[in-house]
Amino acid sequence: MATTSSSTNGALANGSRASCDSLLAKADSDPLVDDAAVVPPQIGIAAAIRGILPQIGEDPTRDGLVKTPERYAQALLFFTKGYSESVEEAVNDAVFSVDTHELVLVRDIDIFSMCEHHMVPFTGKMHIGYIPNGQVLGLSKLVRIAEIYARRLQVQERLTRQVAAAIEEVLSPLGVAVVLECTHMCMVMRGVQKTGTVTRTQSMTGLLKNSLEERQQFYTLLGLRQGG
Repeated sequence: MATTSSSTNGALANGSRASCDSLLAKADSDPLVDDAAVVPPQIGIAAAIRGILPQIGEDPTRDGLVKTPERYAQALLFFTKGYSESVEEAVNDAVFSVDTHELVLVRDIDIFSMCEHHMVPFTGKMHIGYIPNGQVLGLSKLVRIAEIYARRLQVQERLTRQVAAAIEEVLSPLGVAVVLECTHMCMVMRGVQKTGTVTRTQSMTGLLKNSLEERQQFYTLLGLRQGG
């Protein structure tokens, strides 16, 4: 039974590899052809991973790895789906006129992103606050904006700034504050290999940057839950 399974999987792998190689060869043979238009991203990524596996000492035709290139391609496209999403589409018509200038805070938004230097994950929590200036945004849209920028190759500093800038552009509020706390696998799995290290970044605009009172209120609200 094991021999039959291995042979079958090997044939599938060879067929899939041949299909990928055919598409890649077509693109390479014609300098006027746009590679991206000929080779769908999932096929191109899978072909690349299939080529990487032997370089680390693995056999891409063995049972456990036959479908790994395709699975990895699907996963990577999901991890980076933010490139095909926009803030405008996410916000849609969820901006509402409300006569309030009181701080709005959404905290503990789960963040899953990938370090652009090593393409390994960093994960953590994002806290978003803003002071409305006659308009508020549907709360779930704040989460979606964070997700759009997190699902790209990133550095934490830029991710924090991009989310703040997007909210600033959508609402023109009196102030925005974004705080991001993350653990980076590039520091845990490799390099210094230190667990428990958390990196905190922040980006602030308007009153939340310039007014000590407003900024303190933001930090106090964040600390209330931590304190009990």
